[in-house]
Amino acid sequence: MDFTDSADEAEFRARLRDWLAVHSDQALPDDPAERADAINAWHQTLHEAGYIGLSFPEEFGGHGLPPVYEAILNDELGRAGSPPIEGIGHLSNALLLFGTEEQRRDLLPGLLSGKVRWCQGFSEPEAGSDLASLKTRADAETADGRAVYRVSGRKIWTSFAAVADWCFLLCRTDREAPKHAGISVLLVPMNTPGVSVSPIVNAARNREFAEVTFDDAIVSAANILGEPGQGWSIATQLLAYERGPSDINWVSRLAMQLRRLEADVRSGSISDHPANRTRLGQAYAELRSLQITVQRSLSERQRGRLPGPEGSVDKLLMARADQFFGNTMMDLRGAATVLTEGFDWDLYVWSRAATIYGGTAQIQRNIVAQRVLGLPRA
Repeated sequence: MDFTDSADEAEFRARLRDWLAVHSDQALPDDPAERADAINAWHQTLHEAGYIGLSFPEEFGGHGLPPVYEAILNDELGRAGSPPIEGIGHLSNALLLFGTEEQRRDLLPGLLSGKVRWCQGFSEPEAGSDLASLKTRADAETADGRAVYRVSGRKIWTSFAAVADWCFLLCRTDREAPKHAGISVLLVPMNTPGVSVSPIVNAARNREFAEVTFDDAIVSAANILGEPGQGWSIATQLLAYERGPSDINWVSRLAMQLRRLEADVRSGSISDHPANRTRLGQAYAELRSLQITVQRSLSERQRGRLPGPEGSVDKLLMARADQFFGNTMMDLRGAATVLTEGFDWDLYVWSRAATIYGGTAQIQRNIVAQRVLGLPRA
């Protein structure tokens, strides 16, 4: 495998690196709410400079470049120690693949720019790993002479619902169909009457999660994504993007953590002990193995292949690397991380969930066994 930059890619990388040297803010606020706002502001700054939506068509606010440019962006953000960009690749790609021309034209530019924020309504109190068991329903009816859906149900662990303008909602539109066949995706404005949000404070001290309740919320039938009953296949494709570390910027995030740990060793705040150097070497090896796997996946994307079940391998490697980095940071920095409960603590406790969100590690291994390796269920 040859992952050397082409002449055009090398020119783009050099230009981006020079821009980051001038514009990158190296520090994120310790307060979780301020940190989320700072990452959104950074996303908008990158967009204004032309570095967001690199692989998206120009007519929808992108730049029409191959997917490898997205990976170069993540590489350079990590190298510069810059904040990561918001993880919107899975939602934006789902809109691009399944949206009508009008939906893509109206919604993609705001999503890519970061000025219009989205949340993803998937998990429910009784439908987590078994997502197809979801009970939130959207019943078709007519109101004031127009086709609408009446939405009722609850979603939980919905990231950024408290600040979102739109919800990418997975709901049941046909209660008589088999459970995988009766699901659809609705694009729901969060200011719709009947939609309420209750923030959940998580172990990382922030209110990123929320419970979202839909109480007879009326949503236009024009807001359905794809066809009625196509929701499961849309969700499967979206999750393939969400499980790809390049699409959710995880390589960049881990690279930033590694740079910070290396800087602490150089400054003397972490002992330059052989055992510590070994741990950093192991962390680097975890990051490189993840990067190379992601590059292989991106090579398939370059050839026009959409992400598929093999993305579960990337997700498993990402979760392993994230938790290794969290443990390494805790071991090297010692009790101070626990006592201060600052940014490093947040990174550590968040890493503990890496084997749960986006599909548990057990689910990912089943996907690899059955859909990648072709092993029998029994």
